[in-house]
Amino acid sequence: MIPIEPSISRTDMIRCALCHNASCDAVCEKVKPAGLLRSVWFQNGQCAAQRLPEQNLCLTCDAPCERACVRPGEVPIRDLVNRLYYQVKPECETPLPENEERLKCDLCGIPLENPFLLSSSVVASTYDMCARAFEAGWAGVCFKTICTLDIHEASPRFSAISGSDGGIIGFKNIEQLSDHSMSENMEIFRRLKAKYPTKFILASIMGQNEREWGELAKLCEENGADAIELNFSCPNMAEGGLGSDIGQVPELVERFTRAAKQACSIPVLAKLTPNVANMSPAAEAARRGGADGIAAINTIKSIVGINPHTYVSAPAVHGHSAVGGYSGNAVKPIALRFIAELAQNPALRGMHLSAMGGVETWRDALEFILLGGNSIQVTTAVMQYGYRIIDDLKAGLNLYLTEKGFANVREAMGLALDSLSPTTDTLERDTIIFPQFNRERCIGCGRCQISCADGGHQAIRLDENRRPRLDGQKCVGCHLCILVCPQRAITPGSKRVMPRTRR
Repeated sequence: MIPIEPSISRTDMIRCALCHNASCDAVCEKVKPAGLLRSVWFQNGQCAAQRLPEQNLCLTCDAPCERACVRPGEVPIRDLVNRLYYQVKPECETPLPENEERLKCDLCGIPLENPFLLSSSVVASTYDMCARAFEAGWAGVCFKTICTLDIHEASPRFSAISGSDGGIIGFKNIEQLSDHSMSENMEIFRRLKAKYPTKFILASIMGQNEREWGELAKLCEENGADAIELNFSCPNMAEGGLGSDIGQVPELVERFTRAAKQACSIPVLAKLTPNVANMSPAAEAARRGGADGIAAINTIKSIVGINPHTYVSAPAVHGHSAVGGYSGNAVKPIALRFIAELAQNPALRGMHLSAMGGVETWRDALEFILLGGNSIQVTTAVMQYGYRIIDDLKAGLNLYLTEKGFANVREAMGLALDSLSPTTDTLERDTIIFPQFNRERCIGCGRCQISCADGGHQAIRLDENRRPRLDGQKCVGCHLCILVCPQRAITPGSKRVMPRTRR
């Protein structure tokens, strides 16, 4: 089975730049390390290990790949490949699937070769971009929102928060909708459908009134769109009463959904805003208006990066900024919460859920699928890493489905819903699960001790050898120590049933 904690991870290759046309590949034609390292980065080490040549060519090699690296000597490529051979490959119990049949699914009855689509954004905004995405293996695109508005974008319009590994964890944009003319966008649809008839085109639209919502939906259908996505959620509109302003008013969602649905004969999805306490009222309104599905989430209204000298947040546009939309891996927990809310709502049963919000890896995508997502949309990860991430999205999910014995991805959809409660009231509270320390992996840093002392229940001390010792009378089993350990040397251990006491 795929291990919960990988034996090789991003922290082992933190200096790798994930280069385009990587120089390490240019000097190593037989191993091609760049793709292997990229798979490790995207939590797909088992697929990488099984793609290795039968013989370990790195054992007798003087590592020209490391010298050719854009950061010479900083990325231990040979060591990482050796670890794939000797640590990861022995863990591989399931061979790589011979095909991608398990990934086939549908969007409102229309076949998809896999569940992965580009979401409505700059990554799906021209013919060339969509064509390259199709060639790379994406099943479809949600084209950047089409409108009749005169769009003029600000510069700059992106900012980000980076994690310790150098990657973007949170991304802010103040970008709006498609700045191409209606005729240009319709020509793109026709060309894409002519060359890629089996690929899925989801046309995102935004109207200013009922008539316009209907006209745009009909026009997109006539020019090759397979389905319509109604943008009730963009937080960056310069004019009031559009985008997320609509998504916060169920009556408007219902009215404009009905206008679009009555004007076309293809499936209609309502893309809803997360800038609400609960998404169900708007989703139920969309269903009353005739929607076939829901897409969620769009970006979250945000402010990031206040400059301590200019006092302007990022991105700064001539000394000013604005509230914008936040995306990236940081928003995934919020997106998962909304998808679960929609999937558990009996009033929405049978509607297609196109889920998005922070998907970078196949594990991210799987979480949305297990909570009821029927298709997966991606933008921010593509903006950071490129269309090539589809290789590891498909390979990792396909291996997981094979390993679990699923005949297809549909069988995994919603499996996590029964164990999830919207509140904590139903949780069992009479058992303590103590932490267990792996003293061979422990390096004696004391992070567990200081976190427990200052953020927990003072249940851990370090002995004379700087190894943790647990006071079972004080430990409440919160597992803060497990989360902070940099060595992953602490795991859940023994259980104790506690007598119920009045607090």
